[in-house]
Amino acid sequence: MIIIDMNQISVASLMMHLHMNKGELEEDMVRHMILNSVRMYRTMFNEDYGEIVLAYDSRAYWRKEIFPQYKSNRRKNREEDDKDWDSIFDVLNNIKEEIKEFLPYKVVEVYGAEADDVIATLCKHYQNEKVMIVSGDKDFIQLQKYDNVKQYSPITKKLVDGVDPKVYIKEHVLKGDKSDGVPNVLSPDHTFTDELRQRPLTSKKLESILAQDIDELDDEIKRNYQRNDKLINLDNIPKTLESEILNSFNEASYGDRSGLLNYFIEKRLTSLTENIGEF
Repeated sequence: MIIIDMNQISVASLMMHLHMNKGELEEDMVRHMILNSVRMYRTMFNEDYGEIVLAYDSRAYWRKEIFPQYKSNRRKNREEDDKDWDSIFDVLNNIKEEIKEFLPYKVVEVYGAEADDVIATLCKHYQNEKVMIVSGDKDFIQLQKYDNVKQYSPITKKLVDGVDPKVYIKEHVLKGDKSDGVPNVLSPDHTFTDELRQRPLTSKKLESILAQDIDELDDEIKRNYQRNDKLINLDNIPKTLESEILNSFNEASYGDRSGLLNYFIEKRLTSLTENIGEF
């Protein structure tokens, strides 16, 4: 199974396009770049890992329900950006719907879930299959605790390896995740939303906390540790959501390969048409 983190692939393709096109958004070119990425990763990994599954973020993330500050600065950052994000999201959503209809792969998108949840659930429940995760997100290092799971980063164009997944998740929980608005265990919930500095988590302090049992930590650090573990550790996906993800995967419909040529012709995907056998 090749599981592609489609939000990351789509946004990376779009940003590259905007950079190359001096900020002008052209849906046809973004479509070509996203589909070509899918083709490329299938070509790279299909022989060893089987067919592709495309994992997407949905809406109303469950993490935001339990931690309102989760990813809250992303909207603010977009508002301060000069890009037309409404048009960008329209383009990406249009392409996503086309992929669901025409490409011969399962697409998994579940209300309340992020692509991380989809990927983690499939890795957990398909341990009898070889799995290649295509994503540069280091959160997935923790999933390499499953012997059947490997990860390829489109950013570095290398496998993500060499890190003990059990050590990684412990340190990641303690350090938090600034990009997601999750502070370190020494800092309060509102650190990033109120634009505060995190309390420094030195290497010495990190080692000290790692050496203790969670029940030995002082109340504030213990509380923040539990906050971060809930948000970052992919073992904590709600069971009901996990079931919905599995149902979505098992029941997912996908496009018929026989209709792929007409779709490529309609969208003027000439170079992809020449390589249609690689889809």
